[in-house]
Amino acid sequence: MGFKKIGLPTPRLAPFARHAKRSYGFCVKFASVSILGLCFVFVWYMFSPSASSVTYQRSTFGEIAEPVSDRGELRTSQSSVVPVRNEPDLKVEKEEKKVVNGSVGLDRGNGHKDHTKEEKGVKVVKKGDKDEKKADEAVESDSENGNENEVEGESEDRENALDGGESAGSEVELVQADESDELKAKRAKKPKFKGPLFDPKAEYVWKLCNTRSKHNYMPCIDIEVASKRIQSYRHHERSCPKNPLMCLVPLPHDGYQTPVSWPESKEKIRFTNVAHPKLTQFIKTQNWVVESGEYLTFPQNQSELTGGIAHYLESIEETVPDIEWGKNIRVILDIGCKDSSFGAFLSDKNVFTLSLGLKDDLVDLAQVNLERGFPTVVSPFATRRLPFPSGTFDTVHCGECAIHWQSNGGKLLIEMNRILRPAGYLILSSKHDSIEDDEAMSKLTASIGWNVLAHKTDDVSDIGIRIYQKPESNEIYALRRKKVPPMCKENENPDAAWFVPIKPCLHPIPSAIEERGTEWPEEWPKRLHTFPDWMNNKDKLVSDTEHWKAVVEKSYLTGMGIDWLTIRNVMDMHAIYGSFAAALIEQKVWVMNVVPVYAPDTLPIIFERGLVGVYHDWCESFGTYPRSYDLLHADHLFSRLKNRCRKAVTVVVEMDRILRPGGWAIIREKGPIIKSLEEVFKSLHWEIRLAFVQNKEGILCVQKTMWRP
Repeated sequence: MGFKKIGLPTPRLAPFARHAKRSYGFCVKFASVSILGLCFVFVWYMFSPSASSVTYQRSTFGEIAEPVSDRGELRTSQSSVVPVRNEPDLKVEKEEKKVVNGSVGLDRGNGHKDHTKEEKGVKVVKKGDKDEKKADEAVESDSENGNENEVEGESEDRENALDGGESAGSEVELVQADESDELKAKRAKKPKFKGPLFDPKAEYVWKLCNTRSKHNYMPCIDIEVASKRIQSYRHHERSCPKNPLMCLVPLPHDGYQTPVSWPESKEKIRFTNVAHPKLTQFIKTQNWVVESGEYLTFPQNQSELTGGIAHYLESIEETVPDIEWGKNIRVILDIGCKDSSFGAFLSDKNVFTLSLGLKDDLVDLAQVNLERGFPTVVSPFATRRLPFPSGTFDTVHCGECAIHWQSNGGKLLIEMNRILRPAGYLILSSKHDSIEDDEAMSKLTASIGWNVLAHKTDDVSDIGIRIYQKPESNEIYALRRKKVPPMCKENENPDAAWFVPIKPCLHPIPSAIEERGTEWPEEWPKRLHTFPDWMNNKDKLVSDTEHWKAVVEKSYLTGMGIDWLTIRNVMDMHAIYGSFAAALIEQKVWVMNVVPVYAPDTLPIIFERGLVGVYHDWCESFGTYPRSYDLLHADHLFSRLKNRCRKAVTVVVEMDRILRPGGWAIIREKGPIIKSLEEVFKSLHWEIRLAFVQNKEGILCVQKTMWRP
């Protein structure tokens, strides 16, 4: 019937259909089916949209109108919006899954966005928008002339040189190995954008962020807007805003004052810099922190523990003589930040204590830790792995952190088992433990093969102390009667940590001499410059260490105009082997080494040297409070973001968030990127202290001011 309506010669086809039913052979039947198929294709071609229209729709996604609110108005801010031409590097791409630090996650860098909409907190105005055709030609001309378009390939060559090129992964055997062939092929086929990293025609008009957390806003941790459905203050897990942060976090309401310098900051800090309503109430119940005028003071050897922190640590050493603070025990993870006296006391013993501020700490004690000058990172700890490699911490400490280790199948304790090095220690202390909790904890630790070294109550402090030790070989796993939790599969990567759920399984303990973790590191400070056998290419590590030692001594310490007596909290935003941190070891600073999730996985080497760091994706906000760091160091960081982040300028905004007023940033990059960054920093009213470009390479030294829009 349908064929007759459109005038096709169906009667002539009927005989063929009748003859096809007879046994005239396979050829007749095949010819009949073929003719019917051709007729169908002809009808589809004549009456369906053309292929060209599909192409047209795909290429014009950028012209979709602004989303309309319920009232029928455009959802824009109050100020007027100048139409913005799409940047060349913001092509519309299908969302593809991408391997991130050994795990599969969505590519956050290339999601589509209508750029006629004003970014929250900043109005991006571009020169020459009245004539878009000329602007496009100008960008194409810049691409042909080289400029920043050379950055991607050159920066890759540089990183390959530093990391050992294509052999870096095989030499250290640390590059994530979970990628499937299909994912590798997808990433290899990803197009390289030819546009500049920073839009040369952009002018920025900044605004303050308007969030619930105000001057303490952490974008990927705080819930920005309250609602009837969401009453909590912070996310249960790390969850970043849909659009990258493009506004400036305000200063504290009562003003911001220059922080107290180290080592005096161990004893007192300015209260206004960390002011928080719940912190005020909390202080009244504590004896280790006292409000004294405009300062918060920290009496020496005072803690929540009766008898003081010194007695607490000495009792641990007496109970387990193998624990020697500052010698074989160098890198500790302290969970909870409840009493910063633990890390404060151990810092005098050459112990690097990294405090983990939990997401439900509404008192903001992690910020107090940072203001005092102690290493701290803020992260949720619920269902995902912490951003650390496996087998790296010498000890994990949890004092009154109120974590229910036995809940949810013991997944949190299994995560501790992952990040502890073989034969590492877990130290728990609490005032009140129920019999049921003790029994459950005993069963759980036995199921994962841990040895109970101590379970006692201190006579002086009346604190219950439990010390466990992780196995140093796989023999204990084979002796378990019940194989629960089971052993992880061979293809499970223990170092995959970025947005990876906690696996309810145990990773085998390394046994071969060429594997990392078979031997305990050398005692500190010999550990810093001793490279074990599993680091195959030691010559590159030595040369990298010597290179950064020379750069720091001849340039950073004397040629930048930086007063290093005011520098305590330092971040290396693109760390490789931790050599920049090693070069600063004689200075009174600590360095947070950040290894990007898209770079070769060298973070285990950094921990092996007795330093600390985390995995991070710089397309997102870092897990720390505003105004946390005194100095940021970025060595060819931006050139590696070209095909990842939607806008590289958001990384500069994040630098403005985490750097203290008066703080410094040292950036080493390709010449064109240095020039673009200089303009962005000027728009933020930062002081340009040094800008030097030679032979396509450049260095930029800038200092943040008190300016806020």
